[in-house]
Amino acid sequence: MALPLMPKATAVWLVENSTLSFEQIAAFCGMHALEVQAIADGEVAVGIVGLDPVANGQLTREEIERCEKDENAYLRLSSVPDLALQKVKGARYTPVSKRQDKPDAIAWLLKHHPELSDAQLCKLIGTTKDTIAKVRDRSHWNAANIKPRNPVTLGLCTEPDLEKAVIIARPRSGQTVAVPLDLYDQAQE
Repeated sequence: MALPLMPKATAVWLVENSTLSFEQIAAFCGMHALEVQAIADGEVAVGIVGLDPVANGQLTREEIERCEKDENAYLRLSSVPDLALQKVKGARYTPVSKRQDKPDAIAWLLKHHPELSDAQLCKLIGTTKDTIAKVRDRSHWNAANIKPRNPVTLGLCTEPDLEKAVIIARPRSGQTVAVPLDLYDQAQE
């Protein structure tokens, strides 16, 4: 059986806001009934804030009421969309340790793939056009220490993403290159 997100916080909320038995809460949250009883007694999970399973769509109020009326009934998790399969668009987080590597990656891309547009560089590395311009004209605050390094080895992008960007950029720049048709089809998607 699938468990709710943050089972201990969910158990705290159910103990505080329902009249369900310890066994019902334990079965739903994947815990032992004695642990749920310890939560109710204030011995366990003292600092944990309860997570409302109704508000985040894991349970319905009717499901809780059904199980409150029948002590032998068990809660059933509502269908929750799989968050791992959803692709999140937008800016991605770059760890502090890798932020100083971005100018090095920009310098490498400008040197080895001048056909890439600034917009493609921004998307590939996760930087701004202003930073790209400063690296290009050597007015970056750390220009003396910038050493061109491959963004793939730095972990700022993946090899397929880089290849896809280069394949898309080459026809725009007028360069011709023999590209396998399956790679070109993937790049057009």
